[in-house]
Amino acid sequence: MKTPSILAAALATTLAVAMPFSAFAHKAWLQPSQTVLAGNDPWITVDAAVSNDLFHFNHVPLRLDNLVITAPDGSNVALQNPATGKYRSVFDLQLVQQGTYRLAVVNSGLFGSWEENGQPKRWRGSVDTLATEVPKDAKNLRISQTMGRIETFVTNGAPNDTALELSGEGIEMQPLTHPNDLFAGEAAKFRLLIDGQPAAGLEIEIVRGSTRYRNAQDEIKLVTDAGGEFSVTWPEPGMYWLETTTQDGKTSVPQAEQRRLSYVATLEVLPQ
Repeated sequence: MKTPSILAAALATTLAVAMPFSAFAHKAWLQPSQTVLAGNDPWITVDAAVSNDLFHFNHVPLRLDNLVITAPDGSNVALQNPATGKYRSVFDLQLVQQGTYRLAVVNSGLFGSWEENGQPKRWRGSVDTLATEVPKDAKNLRISQTMGRIETFVTNGAPNDTALELSGEGIEMQPLTHPNDLFAGEAAKFRLLIDGQPAAGLEIEIVRGSTRYRNAQDEIKLVTDAGGEFSVTWPEPGMYWLETTTQDGKTSVPQAEQRRLSYVATLEVLPQ
């Protein structure tokens, strides 16, 4: 039986930034119905969930409140037909423009823990709610800042890179191989950055979907080099889930002593 991580219910609506690399941890993801299309105004449907198995809806939905869709010209576009049910959120997207779209749920906030009357207390919120929702005299108070990104990429026609531009905040992935140009048996290269700077030594876990139907996770574990780069040769076609997490002390909130960062991407690998 798969074991839920601590605070899984709270983390489900954000990014599960504190969870370790583990085959048994809940995984947050966006999964498009397809990532490479061609035509006049084609559509995709996207599922969003936090689950035990990739990519099956069996835990809780991923909230769409902080979803940002960047079009091939760099503008933001709206999702269509959004809905959130018991186990997943879902929405449609009409690909009006030719080129590459970036779909990302970007979360940031604060997490606090303290003792009250001998019992542990936990809180999740924002800078604005910290002063009103956390006691000023809280015993053994610890505040952490969290920043996370869950994303995927979809291309209509010829790919382009405008939507792939970085914000310079938190962990981001800079594709050196286009994320919609991935094929089984071929190597793809990427660079991970933290606050816009190459991040060396980040541990990466990559897992192919349909984990429900095999005993082994068959995870691929990698580490970024001195330039923040890593390379992966895809063993077979399918939808892949990529995750990395880290923490540091570079908080932007005075009360926070630690910053927890995470990044997740769903990538489709096609047969040659």
